[in-house]
Amino acid sequence: MKLLKNTFKKIIPLAALTLGLGSCQLDEEIYSSIFVESFYKTASDAEKGLLAVYDALGGLYGGPAATMVPDYSADQVYPRGVVGRNSLTLFTVEPTYTVQKSAGRTNESPQQLWISSYSGIEKANWIIAKVPDAAMDETRKKQIIGEAYFLRAFYLWTLAKNFGDVVIKTEPSVTEAKAYFPKSPKADVYRQIYSDLDAASQAGLPSYPANEKGRPSKEAVDALYAKAALYNEDWAKALEKAQGVMASGKYALMPNVMDVYSYLKEDEARLENIWAFEADPITPGNSHQLVGLTGPVGSAGVEYAKTSYGSMFAFMSFFNSFDPKDKRRQLLDTTFLDKAGKWVPQKSITPITTDAVLIKKYQDPVSSTGLIPNIPIFRMADMYLIAAEAEARLNGASAKAYEYINIVRTRAGLPELTKGLGKDAFLDAVIQERSWEFFAEGDRWYDLTRTNKYLTVIPKAVNSVYPSRPVQAKHKYFPIPQDEINANPQLEQNPDWK
Repeated sequence: MKLLKNTFKKIIPLAALTLGLGSCQLDEEIYSSIFVESFYKTASDAEKGLLAVYDALGGLYGGPAATMVPDYSADQVYPRGVVGRNSLTLFTVEPTYTVQKSAGRTNESPQQLWISSYSGIEKANWIIAKVPDAAMDETRKKQIIGEAYFLRAFYLWTLAKNFGDVVIKTEPSVTEAKAYFPKSPKADVYRQIYSDLDAASQAGLPSYPANEKGRPSKEAVDALYAKAALYNEDWAKALEKAQGVMASGKYALMPNVMDVYSYLKEDEARLENIWAFEADPITPGNSHQLVGLTGPVGSAGVEYAKTSYGSMFAFMSFFNSFDPKDKRRQLLDTTFLDKAGKWVPQKSITPITTDAVLIKKYQDPVSSTGLIPNIPIFRMADMYLIAAEAEARLNGASAKAYEYINIVRTRAGLPELTKGLGKDAFLDAVIQERSWEFFAEGDRWYDLTRTNKYLTVIPKAVNSVYPSRPVQAKHKYFPIPQDEINANPQLEQNPDWK
């Protein structure tokens, strides 16, 4: 955003990357411009600065690295086997590697996760540091700062789940000393995430549905808290926060799971979508590539999109893992409606394998109107399954744990989970339920890595395009981009990638 690209006349590489600019030399002098000193003084300044914090979401979900990096690494979804795009699926990513570089973004690479997240953190730091002194309505001021805390926590959580130990940055880069930092242990990173979410929860954010589209409600703060605590293995906190969202009475599951993803029911779906990447290619300009990637090649399917590329599919083995009665299986398909109005088997036009399955979560057959499906980030179904897992980890397969998972299964049209499972078997059932519920939403890879299942699950997720997937222990976390290692003398590569 031009607004903040003028923050410094000269800028060091780490700060340059956090602001989405090109790298400069290490010996550059740093000094503030008059522009920064005169900004964040008014309500208008504060609102514009906050929009810049949200802008980093476009780098994460527009590409969309936040979904494709984890999804291409996991066992549900795979890309057309072209050089570059297949690096995640084949586990050939290296610290120096980038893919699909365009418009200043590295799109599907872990590098984009790093760049966009630190860009958002840097911009959030300016809000938190400067807006308290702005001359404006105090209630809105408090909310703006609260949104900045929420977004900073979200970006830091994105970094932690992808890279492990990362740099904690809580002040804007006004000097070189404020820009260069070493990594902190993951425990400290989560401590900072908790602190930021505590601050956000005290900011008076409005409850659903009073909040503006795309902005977090106060329940969204608890949703992120629950998910972060789950990843931090803080089971009591995860259960508490998930229960808090449930108790609010503001969100519920959509009766029909298909409606969660319907471009025609975007507003109604906010009943379940606690927070999402709001896609609107007209105003303010957010869009994403999932519609075109998941549709059949050559714009062949009128029910998918006016233009699609046949570049992202589900494994047939994943499709076959569903109970045929599971309504969520309808969000995958082996046939599609072509432009002649005929139902066509997808294998007749898929250019890479007859085993490919089409993904129907991101359909948009009328994209010229700007109705692109949102990408869910936190859904109510997640709160139930977080609660089921956390409850079981604390108390075993209790009646409450069964209640939580069965709410999700009932909506899917499945029978309730059979009582009497041991703790480990119940937890396996929860992780499997999460796989069916959240596929192609950038979630599965982190469930596999946080539970250390990835080394046994991934080698089985193969087909004729990817007959071998040589995952290793080091792939639990991605390597820190080498550009960042070169730029920051205090930053060290992840141990497994040295």
